Amino acid sequence: MTAAGFVLAFAVAVLCGWALIPWLAKLGARQTVSADAPARHSTKQGTPTMGGIAILGGLSVPVVVEGLLVPYHRPGLVLLGLTLAFGGIGFWDDLLIARRGKNLGLKARHKLALQFLCAGAFVAWLATAHFERGLGPGGRVTVLRLWDDVDLGMWYYPLAALMIVGLSNAVNLADGLDGLAAGVCALVALGIVPVIFAPVTSAMGSLSLFGTSIAGACCGFLWYNAHPARVFMGDTGSLALGAALGGMAVLGKAEVPLQFMAVIPWAAIVSVMVQVGVFRYRAWRHGLEYARAHRVFLRTPIHHHFEELGWPETLIVARFWLITASAVASTLAALRWR
Repeated sequence: MTAAGFVLAFAVAVLCGWALIPWLAKLGARQTVSADAPARHSTKQGTPTMGGIAILGGLSVPVVVEGLLVPYHRPGLVLLGLTLAFGGIGFWDDLLIARRGKNLGLKARHKLALQFLCAGAFVAWLATAHFERGLGPGGRVTVLRLWDDVDLGMWYYPLAALMIVGLSNAVNLADGLDGLAAGVCALVALGIVPVIFAPVTSAMGSLSLFGTSIAGACCGFLWYNAHPARVFMGDTGSLALGAALGGMAVLGKAEVPLQFMAVIPWAAIVSVMVQVGVFRYRAWRHGLEYARAHRVFLRTPIHHHFEELGWPETLIVARFWLITASAVASTLAALRWR
């Protein structure tokens, strides 16, 4: 069933992309390159965006089909609802940018508030849902699976919401090169599947199907997003993918392994935080000119730093894929010794 989810999601995403690209171009949903992007990105100006709709379509079909065949697979459908909610926030942001013709969508605080609202609703459902055997060891939802299981109690829920929102924005920042975010998310989704601790009960359903469907949808999107990209996923896809991976890890008690597997998205968001934090400190301590001349990175997120060093875009993407694959394999190998 899980392999069927991958194949179906891949096929639907490819078909959606085939129909979507000309429609997006006609609609005027075209990429507006940020002034902060490297100069070589000027060639991407005008490429259709909001292609994440194809990813959401590819993911939704197998999950909904399973929900119809096995109606009591409610957690999978709730997880899909979380994903579509974050995709809706991204769609709104992308639509505003397309209409305004400049890289100005939702205000950051409004976008963040909506994300926390959706993540909060998800963890509130998690706190009140009644599962046949629970999600974690001993039936405790609030347990983190480490080498020794740790029960965080009520602190688990705000931390879970924070992780979902954080990973959503991390994937969003990692979505800066052709094929980078889609390839990384496909690898991470496949990596989470073997470590899911969800009990095989009617209450939990098949999170494995959800994971392989994410991977299939991302691979189907890569049919058009590989360099040179014919369409970009936009916030519609990137915000949704991060939330989907985070929510899947929460339901499958794979929160800790996910942190190691998602090394590229976390590197993207940490690089931005370090750059901004150090820049502000140096500007306060030594002045604006000094801060501009002594940046930690040439440009952030981290993949843009390597672009400024002269690395070809395809080389950066390939190596970041390899880093992700290595992180996934290393995490799975470490878990075998748990």
